[in-house]
Amino acid sequence: MDYSKDFKRMMQTQTAIALATAADGVSNVRIVNFYYDAETKTLYFSTFRDNQKVAEFEKNTHVAFTTISTNGEEHVRVKNGIVKKSSVSIEAIKDKFLTKMPEYIMSIPDVLPALILFEVTFEEADVVIDFEHMGAIAV
Repeated sequence: MDYSKDFKRMMQTQTAIALATAADGVSNVRIVNFYYDAETKTLYFSTFRDNQKVAEFEKNTHVAFTTISTNGEEHVRVKNGIVKKSSVSIEAIKDKFLTKMPEYIMSIPDVLPALILFEVTFEEADVVIDFEHMGAIAV
């Protein structure tokens, strides 16, 4: 199996991740929509400025996530991601989100100024096709 090819396909077609954080000894997980840029090997997501996860990122930049499958058991899992506020502007990347998810919140002009763009970088990912086909890849 070519797990790198499956990774790229899933990161292009799946639209949401379960993002896990931990701060002050308390873990937390939430669903967020994402866009993955294969060229820069960076996962992007936005959130409202006053969201609890923003404070959690300030306390601990280590995150984990799994994509949410739209096809059986297929998903990507990352254990050692690093999150930071992106230097890329939301306006610069907005069209990439909207191409992937036309109904995404970035399509609402009044909401855009309230959002912050974050990015997650990682070096390894687990690619799961089903219970018999899974492997780790370097990204």
